[in-house]
Amino acid sequence: MSAPERRPWQGRRMHFVGVGGAGMSAYARAAHALGAEVSGSDGAESPYLERLREDGVLAQARIGHDATNVPEGAEVELFYSSAVPAENPERAAARERGLAERPRAELLGELSALRRTIAVAGTHGKTTTSSMVVHALRAAGLDPGWLIGAPIGGGLANAHWSETGEWLVVEADESDRSMLSLSVEVAVLTNAELDHHATFASLAELREAFARFAALARSAVVVWDRPELLELAPAAGRGQGPEPVPYDVPSPVLTAEGARFDWRGHEVRLAVPGAHNALDAAAALEAARLAGADPERAIKGLEDFHGAGRRFQLLGRSAGGASVYDDYAHHPTEVAATLDAARTLEHRRLVAAFQPHLYSRTALLAREFGAALARADAVVVLDVYPARERAEDHPGVSGLLIAEAAADAAAGRPVYWLPRIEDAAAVLGGLLRAGEVCVVMGAGDVDRLGPELVGAR
Repeated sequence: MSAPERRPWQGRRMHFVGVGGAGMSAYARAAHALGAEVSGSDGAESPYLERLREDGVLAQARIGHDATNVPEGAEVELFYSSAVPAENPERAAARERGLAERPRAELLGELSALRRTIAVAGTHGKTTTSSMVVHALRAAGLDPGWLIGAPIGGGLANAHWSETGEWLVVEADESDRSMLSLSVEVAVLTNAELDHHATFASLAELREAFARFAALARSAVVVWDRPELLELAPAAGRGQGPEPVPYDVPSPVLTAEGARFDWRGHEVRLAVPGAHNALDAAAALEAARLAGADPERAIKGLEDFHGAGRRFQLLGRSAGGASVYDDYAHHPTEVAATLDAARTLEHRRLVAAFQPHLYSRTALLAREFGAALARADAVVVLDVYPARERAEDHPGVSGLLIAEAAADAAAGRPVYWLPRIEDAAAVLGGLLRAGEVCVVMGAGDVDRLGPELVGAR
């Protein structure tokens, strides 16, 4: 392949606002690999930003948002994440200068059009399933690229642009409808539950969006074998588009070592626990099969998979000897699945520490969160991580709503309301003992808590 073919974006200058996030850092990495000059900014340091610097992706990276961060030149294209509002000073500066100001969805559409794309959508399991697809394809020698919202395990980053492979694996996000901007060869739909209440007014509206996503697939739609999901596939008995490819794992064998199940006449052994991981693996294997991967080699790739970043990730042991896991779960279904997986581990006591994400989600799902957390033997609830929302717009809403709901459902088991990470670290540090399992969950800055507990700095 000639240099122009490998680096078709040579000469483009791209500035990323929110470049330290999981998604935007992935797109910046791909743009750099395609030859663009990449700069960016973010409100705070992050591991993604640090790794972009280490790998030489960013020509310039600034902490804090300021109009002067936007590079000089009339040809600069500014891309922004869905968390960056219109009044952001860098977006405002771009408009004032007449620069292209584009949402991340447009860039994702450009990138997916350059490769045959496997796009994984669904309310839960996107990151793990996408990561598993990558590991299966790599094990089969297909050299995929990927754009995923977390490091995919095995020391690999959240993104890679392959110069030789024909496939790209993408985590398709419904939170801002960016999944509808993709060019899709194989679509994967894992499930459909209402989560992003500011984007979708109802489950019916969300289902319509997932149906539109499935209709983008040119070759196949891999979908969990449930009637309410199968009917979202474009064919669904109507002869329109590719027939759905259903998957399921009705009877996985769950142990402390992981999970085991049968798939198309093959035994699959996973090193990650929980029925939800078995389901994700089945979806990944179907997608890999459709991409041409040898089944035995793909299965071997999953047997060596030990989890994506912040997906039931073992961090180490606390000072008292408890095993501490970190997980991104931020919806009641995810919390329940994570704690059910933790129950399969050998443990004297299961402790859950949870930070709610968004006031709107907390207000609407407090009871469901409480019931899910009550699966643990002891519960710690922190205050809400607001992300893009403001407390004054949601009066009376705090993590206390979930703590009270958990106490109602816990049948006398202890529930602690500890609003600050520092409070939770202090209490858990004295609470956890050898033989216990502690799972830290949430999508905000609660990822600071686990390292505090295991003494990692």
